[in-house]
Amino acid sequence: MSDSRCVVIGASHAGVTLALQLRKEGWKGAISLVGAESELPYHRPPLSKEHLAGEKSLDAMRLRPEKMFSDNNIELLLGLTALKINKKSQLIKLNSGEEMRYDKLALCVGSIVNTIPLAASLKNLFYIRTAADVSSLSRSLEKGKHAVIIGAGYIGLEVAAVLRKLGLTVTVIELADRILKRVTSEYMSSYIQSLHEKKGVKILTSTEVESIQGDGKVETVVCRDGVTLPADIIVAGVGVSPNISLAESAGLRIDRGIIVNEFGQTSDSNIFAAGDCTVHPSIIYDRLIRLESVQNANEQARCAAANICGKQQVYDAIPWFWSDQYHIKLQMTGLSQDADQIVVRGNPSVDDENGFALFYLQEGVVIAADSVARPKEFIASKQLVKERARISEEILADESIEPVKLMGFAS
Repeated sequence: MSDSRCVVIGASHAGVTLALQLRKEGWKGAISLVGAESELPYHRPPLSKEHLAGEKSLDAMRLRPEKMFSDNNIELLLGLTALKINKKSQLIKLNSGEEMRYDKLALCVGSIVNTIPLAASLKNLFYIRTAADVSSLSRSLEKGKHAVIIGAGYIGLEVAAVLRKLGLTVTVIELADRILKRVTSEYMSSYIQSLHEKKGVKILTSTEVESIQGDGKVETVVCRDGVTLPADIIVAGVGVSPNISLAESAGLRIDRGIIVNEFGQTSDSNIFAAGDCTVHPSIIYDRLIRLESVQNANEQARCAAANICGKQQVYDAIPWFWSDQYHIKLQMTGLSQDADQIVVRGNPSVDDENGFALFYLQEGVVIAADSVARPKEFIASKQLVKERARISEEILADESIEPVKLMGFAS
């Protein structure tokens, strides 16, 4: 074995994938995987869904069995965090006081949950980021209790769906004038809101929280418009921010995240990064983008691992995402923010069980798609976005045309 060492900081999706991919790509030296949680690495998406609902145990969510790490001679250093990187001496200082040498370093440090300053001293205010967070929240859940969720992004809405199914009274507060405004169109916002309201969730948009009150624990949420809501528990789902402090203190280039090139390499040639913490160039969208998704974490990590091993593999994967709420699966391809046209395929109504798809176009080119209960459209959309297909509105909306054949109408 070579005496070279690659240290991977962050033991979630990107870090685990990168460490294992290094072996597949031929890395002969030592690999150390440093993770802040003491738990064996696990899948995060089920936290706000099956795990919170009690349908999937933490052991059933492990990214890989422990034996796989030992079989690949990967040193697991769990319950540790990196405090400082010395690029010149290529040393990492850990919170244990130990210093680790590296030849190559991979930062897979993900995101940190945004917190709200209100009610910091009160009990029963929860965030969803780790298994420990969910464990703490689960102990406070009881049928009939009042839950207030601050923030109507995907995490907040997924939690709302679970808590409603568990029999809690649920109110969601959103500052914007519609839910999911940052990530999708009015069609999808309207559909998801109708879905929740049909299940008994109350959603308040254009609403700002003024204060959270209680004696030792949260009791009421007071909104700026005067509305007061009873609250036995509060879940704050106000987004996440890239975890950039370690990279920033090391002097790496930062702009809304750790900047990497098309090979996953930072401004230091010996340091790579992957996952939620990065900003990377997108060939498809011709700009720097930052993604919060398991797909991006895994695929960018595989690309970075190949390049750590001396290859020249360009990262050009199509972004895709998903969200499970109640009985529906929402699947998304690409980034829709720059669309100037939306084509509706099917009927976007909660009363229609046949599902629907939304195609987002920019100057006639398909740049993204959302689908509900339409897996064939979801699969087809990946190719449409990758090939920057130009297809007429009439063709995209025509349900007599099989999704797999849509690419054949592209010009």
